[in-house]
Amino acid sequence: MSFNSKIKTIEWAENKSRMIDQRILPKEFKLVDINTLDGMYTAIKDMIVRGAPAIGIAGAHGIALGAIEISKTETNKENFLKKLEQKAQYLKSSRPTAVNLMWAVDKQIKLANETQGNIEDIVNALIQNGIKLENEDIEINKKMGDYGAEVVPKGAAILTHCNAGALATVGYGTALGVIRSAFAKDPTIKVYADETRPRQQGARLTTWELTQDGIPVTLITDGMCSYFMSKGMINMVVVGADRIAANGDTANKIGTYTVAISAKYHNVPFYIAAPLSTIDISIKSGKEIPIEERNHEEVTHINGDWICTKDVNIINPGFDVTPNELITGIITEKGILKPPFTDSIKNAFKKD
Repeated sequence: MSFNSKIKTIEWAENKSRMIDQRILPKEFKLVDINTLDGMYTAIKDMIVRGAPAIGIAGAHGIALGAIEISKTETNKENFLKKLEQKAQYLKSSRPTAVNLMWAVDKQIKLANETQGNIEDIVNALIQNGIKLENEDIEINKKMGDYGAEVVPKGAAILTHCNAGALATVGYGTALGVIRSAFAKDPTIKVYADETRPRQQGARLTTWELTQDGIPVTLITDGMCSYFMSKGMINMVVVGADRIAANGDTANKIGTYTVAISAKYHNVPFYIAAPLSTIDISIKSGKEIPIEERNHEEVTHINGDWICTKDVNIINPGFDVTPNELITGIITEKGILKPPFTDSIKNAFKKD
């Protein structure tokens, strides 16, 4: 089975959450069903599902699954809601950096508390809202793509880091959504994809997605971006985000900060593409964003084999924070936010 635009990365189907197992791409395309909240915690933690928007939908589905589980043994509505809140806190701990997870889980808990009727009514409301958020995600991504395409120069060579494509969302993508929309208007556009160590999301996922769509893509290692920028071979950078602070500081996959510094030095425009749900207006700057420390084996192993001495110390932060002064603009479903980001972000939420 191959990827196509009709397949969702994650969707509610047959009273469970169905998703693409992204750990094994591109060697194998496999859909897996998650039917418990514990199963969803593991799917998020182990990166069966990944990418901030997709993790958000996984969180919404996880709460619906948790509600179904609780409803099988709990008949008291007040106790049901208390147990659901406990499960929500547990689910949110699966990955601390991507704010879309917290955003979606909190939306579901708010809905559960506000829904009139019995426990069955709450469960049904949570399922329907999860499906609604799925559909909205694709429409939001397409709006971002259209806005972003407006700033892509004709014949541009675009660098992207990690995977902010259809696989990181329900469908279409954020950064790759911008590239898809731009390519639809100008098929002379091409892409450079960073491999994105240590989990190789750029090498495994971004190149696969773009190749499937017939968009020219060249894979480079993480350390090569400055070289290509210095040669004038990259015209702009577009990346996704896992959490954006109120001042525009942006957490994204580790290595993004390095790309942003190089882009600034070489006068290459650097754009973030992310929905408003990725912006956390409750925090003032990137210093408040929690950075996930991931399993050290991601660094020490490739395909299950050791690549270094077993006595070496390892540090493996999953993300870094790019300061707002390095960012040209933030592409959202409400348009492209420009510096000063404190003002443009505040105005974007006023319109929402």
